[in-house]
Amino acid sequence: MKFLHTADLHIGKTVHDFSMLEDQRYILRQILQLAVEKEVQAILIAGDVYDRSIPPAEAVGILDEFLTACSKKHIAVLCIAGNHDSPERISFAERILEKQQIYLAGSYSCPLRHVLLQDAYGTVEFVLMPFVKPAMTETRNSGEAVAKMLKEDTGGESDRRVLLTHFFVTDGGKLPELSDSETTVNVGGLDNVEADLFAAFDYVALGHIHRPQKIGGREVYYAGAPLKYSFSEWQQDKSVNLVELGADRRVSVERIPLTPRHEMRAIKGRLEELIRPEVAGLYDREDYIQARLTDEEELIDAIGTLRSVYPNVMQLVLCKNEKQTDAAYETRLSGRRKSTVELFEDFYRVVKEEEMDEARRQIVAEAEKGEC
Repeated sequence: MKFLHTADLHIGKTVHDFSMLEDQRYILRQILQLAVEKEVQAILIAGDVYDRSIPPAEAVGILDEFLTACSKKHIAVLCIAGNHDSPERISFAERILEKQQIYLAGSYSCPLRHVLLQDAYGTVEFVLMPFVKPAMTETRNSGEAVAKMLKEDTGGESDRRVLLTHFFVTDGGKLPELSDSETTVNVGGLDNVEADLFAAFDYVALGHIHRPQKIGGREVYYAGAPLKYSFSEWQQDKSVNLVELGADRRVSVERIPLTPRHEMRAIKGRLEELIRPEVAGLYDREDYIQARLTDEEELIDAIGTLRSVYPNVMQLVLCKNEKQTDAAYETRLSGRRKSTVELFEDFYRVVKEEEMDEARRQIVAEAEKGEC
């Protein structure tokens, strides 16, 4: 059996005030086209379908368009809720939709939802485990929650088994590689789920981490997000996993690259250099741009000037203060505990390269006392 594994669509997300809706529609159509070309039986979406629990209407429309197109192509879709999703909204009409081979698992249930798909060699059992907070399973942390859900689950209807889930999975305590676009805060290991818990499965399709990667020695994979959602990801190649599960339980995994509607990239240099035609023409001017300007002098409407050449400048970073390192700033803050006014003075000195005047000092002092 062949299937595609993706995750972390975050439909409805904005990046630096740019809506990603059209980019998401574009990439979902590309994923469907790959599914048709590779003759897969199913597409797995491992959570964070939407960017927030109450998605905008346009985001719902894009998902509806994608699911409808998959159904018309007779490609099954298996989809779970992630930590960004509303479980109830993902589960809406799930019993009706399964007649169209759209299998949804938003809300946690015991036993977990199982989907049986047939191929030339028999049955493949897919187990759908949506994201759940430990309190909902009466456990103390995510690792205990997953262990309890697997222990209480009734399954084993096929020798070939695939798990679809959305957690922070580690390998012997080794953390996965993260990007700035992930909002997960891993406090004291409470979110950690050890990959060893999934030993009973031939392939584990994970969501939650945006960088594609394998976790540990077993077939446990984050497919990663299909689009770049921060400039910490601009050098990553986004992809989907093409998975083939043979009759003998052997698994082959191939990362298929995706081509975005607009690439995301960073450029650095002086403003006058970056807007030169020979520089701007090196790549697509429509790319999403982070511009890091090295000019020492003050600039007037730098972002407006850049957007006259690169219309999709998302972020402007002024590098003239980079020579003042964080270490130097931390040194000035070390020693005795400073007052709020003193801390603001140190910060102002680093950012503005001048001393804070008495008027500003008085405003900070009044704010600290609650007099403003």
